[in-house]
Amino acid sequence: MSNLFSQILILDHFTTRLLSSCCKMSDLMSEGITIVEDLHKNREPVPEMKAIYFMRPTAMCIDAFINDFKPKPKYKAAYVFFTDYCPDDLFDKMKKSCAKHIKVCKEINISFLPLEAQVFSCDNAEAFKSIYTPNSQDRDQTLETIADQIVTLCATLDEYPGVRFKKDPNLNYGKKLAELVDNKLARHYELDDNSKKKGKTQAQLLIVDRALDPVSPILHELTYQAMAFDLIPIKDNAYEYDDGSKKEALLTEEDELWVKLRHMHIAEISIGGLSQLMKKMPAFRKQVTQKTVHICLAEDLMSRYQKNVEKLCKAEQDLAVGADAEGQKVKDPMRTLLPVLLHPHDTTDKIRAVLLYIFSLNGTTAENLNKLIQHVKIEDERGYILNWEHLGVPILSTVSPMYSFRKQSRRDRSDEETYKVSRWTPIIKDVMEDAVENKLEVKDWPYQSECPSAWNGSRAVSARQKHKGSSPDDLRSGLRLILFVLGGVTYSEMRCAYEVTHANKSCEVIIGKSPYRCEPEKMLKMLPKSKQKVTVFILSVKIF
Repeated sequence: MSNLFSQILILDHFTTRLLSSCCKMSDLMSEGITIVEDLHKNREPVPEMKAIYFMRPTAMCIDAFINDFKPKPKYKAAYVFFTDYCPDDLFDKMKKSCAKHIKVCKEINISFLPLEAQVFSCDNAEAFKSIYTPNSQDRDQTLETIADQIVTLCATLDEYPGVRFKKDPNLNYGKKLAELVDNKLARHYELDDNSKKKGKTQAQLLIVDRALDPVSPILHELTYQAMAFDLIPIKDNAYEYDDGSKKEALLTEEDELWVKLRHMHIAEISIGGLSQLMKKMPAFRKQVTQKTVHICLAEDLMSRYQKNVEKLCKAEQDLAVGADAEGQKVKDPMRTLLPVLLHPHDTTDKIRAVLLYIFSLNGTTAENLNKLIQHVKIEDERGYILNWEHLGVPILSTVSPMYSFRKQSRRDRSDEETYKVSRWTPIIKDVMEDAVENKLEVKDWPYQSECPSAWNGSRAVSARQKHKGSSPDDLRSGLRLILFVLGGVTYSEMRCAYEVTHANKSCEVIIGKSPYRCEPEKMLKMLPKSKQKVTVFILSVKIF
């Protein structure tokens, strides 16, 4: 785009979010863009200027584009950039209607949202319901769209990965998505710019379903970022605070202090981590503002933690881990759950505890479940609990369970230092570490396509590769592990991608999701119970 002498940039809703996630208006201005417009809103004609269109190749966008040049052109010329492949029928429609006005038309392969340095999203607000609703009519199309988006991620990274998926005896969505992605990657890389078939790169893509770990979206996570999005109503990354007057701050990669703090445990921040980091920061106005924001946020989080969450954490951790802080096995999970139910906790917190109790048992009886539902007083909203079965998670254990389910074996972390209220480690971290060390069992993680040699041996990846540095450029020259989680990713799982990358500097881990951050409150309200009433039940956990 930098070679075009146009001053108008026209975006659709998705590309607006895309550009907002990775650049600022000042970046656009440095490229000669002085006006940014919404494709779907009425705009005044500027016939003496050229316009750059950056949009998805959808019927709605194509129609809006055509309307800009019929009957009279609004702009001198159009330079069109699609996020991905434009279907032939739409391309022909556009060409037939206004070919003489189009100076450039390109597909640039970027139909995903880069949320953080190592986190991406396949943006589709309805994907969760489309995939997991029983008898969904648009599940296949949704999986097709997600596959296209994953392919554009790989193309952007210039990776042609081997593909594996988590075998699931109940749901085959992960297997189907793996097949789609692998086929589309093969077509995309059939010929490179030199008319030679592109070979596999040093990357591996793992397709994972949310049922792999239902616990992480439900637990109260006590690291800074996860707590913030769980306990505070933050919308579009905007945190509202009061330091004498009401203000708003964006919690994004642009905030240096946020990036340094987000994966720290709240105890470390409270004990002195925040003040230590602040001492190292220059006293410019921007940094002073950041300091104020995070002092307010940390105090807000500690206040909410001490008021409500602290009393829940021990029981939640015992149920999740299956043992108490001293390592003694929890023999009667009901005794752990009961104090939570008897305390005047928020209903959502009680539902979260009930779910952890059920997950710990691998399902409970219908009689016991009914008693729990009555105790929490959610008789009319039992879908918050029952709907987890649509994700392949066992809720009822009587007669013939809806699904056969085998709990994931866990890595031994008994030597790792943890806080008593934060003993749970997301299962996805085990998967990342096993993948990097070439320990994933083929029977559990079948190959959809051949992986590069570095991922096929018995020795650890890190031992096979020349040691790389930890800078972004160094990481790009090493290996990449890309994980995609159908059903959303939690903030704790996002943190794991950074931790594993840091610990294994020869391999960068990237994690993506569709479409939700697993924010507990959202999750409890997401899953559809019937065609008449859609109950998406991701509680107040934040699946993202």
